[in-house]
Amino acid sequence: MTEHASKTLIIIDPQNDYFPEGKYPLWNTELTLANIKKAIERAKQQDIPVIIVQHIASSEMAPFFNKGTEGAAIHPEIAAAAPKATIVTKSFADSFEQTNLAQVLAEKDINELLLCGMMTQNCVTHTAISRQADNYTVSVLTDCCTTIDEMIHNIALNAMLTRVRLLTMEQVI
Repeated sequence: MTEHASKTLIIIDPQNDYFPEGKYPLWNTELTLANIKKAIERAKQQDIPVIIVQHIASSEMAPFFNKGTEGAAIHPEIAAAAPKATIVTKSFADSFEQTNLAQVLAEKDINELLLCGMMTQNCVTHTAISRQADNYTVSVLTDCCTTIDEMIHNIALNAMLTRVRLLTMEQVI
């Protein structure tokens, strides 16, 4: 086991529907995408495993991320940057809820989560403050997250301050 084996980089919902040609494009996606790719490269250099969480929504509940659509697919630049990443599929905002994420983390002997992705106020926050996340040291990589606009992004980050560490990618990996 390497010195960093207890950490993992978790990228939440880096899916096509959140990018400019998708059904629900977010704010600042190009810079966020570039930063996530840098975080993946740094993680690989330090033997930190990468986990990608992919949201698949029922078409009755959501107008995007529907199974089998191009919009639900992992953004191709993320997939290319992390071809060996473990993929965890979810259908709720909390990446732990009814998924195998806790099992994957146990198998990899993980005790520290480096979270990033889309949307800061929803899936990133719900995962960061999940009851199951209480079992880990949790950091949110603020420069590797985005949402619908800058104000909502900053409000969400501020709301997590009492529960998790807020750091930039360079402060952690």
